[in-house]
Amino acid sequence: MDKKLLEILVCPVTKGPLIYDKKKQELISRSARLAYPIRDGIPVMLEEEARQLSSEEVEAYK
Repeated sequence: MDKKLLEILVCPVTKGPLIYDKKKQELISRSARLAYPIRDGIPVMLEEEARQLSSEEVEAYK
């Protein structure tokens, strides 16, 4: 994931910051409790494509 791209991307739901999870290849929005997938190096920033985060997962990204 390009660091410059990560700096300008925000959650499309909350407009808040995102956290890059390299292992899972996802962009995490703690405020929306969503994980957006990264496919072939391209972030899929669609709410309907994101997976819901559990409370434990949200806490793990603090």
